[in-house]
Amino acid sequence: MKISSPDFGNMSVMPAKVTCDGENINPALELSAVPARAVSLALIMDDPDAVSGNFVHWVVFNIPPQTVFIKQNSMPGSAGRNSYRKKTYDGPCPPSGTHRYFFKLYALDSELKLEHAPDKAALEKAMQGHIIDKAELVGLYERKK
Repeated sequence: MKISSPDFGNMSVMPAKVTCDGENINPALELSAVPARAVSLALIMDDPDAVSGNFVHWVVFNIPPQTVFIKQNSMPGSAGRNSYRKKTYDGPCPPSGTHRYFFKLYALDSELKLEHAPDKAALEKAMQGHIIDKAELVGLYERKK
């Protein structure tokens, strides 16, 4: 399984458009080689370089497994809660230095039955025992002062 973006390459700088310095919209994402037995997909975007610890920018689950393209400014599945406790994408906005932003895509053998919008920890707990594949894309961003 693979996740990539037409907006930036792996380990490359993300465009300002997808950050707090621009439109703050999610980047376009391309998904490929999803296992045939996948019933749903989940996506987590987080920043392990945040001063306060791992900061979660986007949580999405129950994405249809036939999804091959996630367009900019969209919600491709059910929304979970990010570290701002919002059910939206919130782009990179690091206070200083270059941060890494991990887009983690999971192929699951079931659809997740979650009553409330989960945060990252709740989603990861719900996914336990259901992950059949995982792919990752890393974007970089540093705010220009």
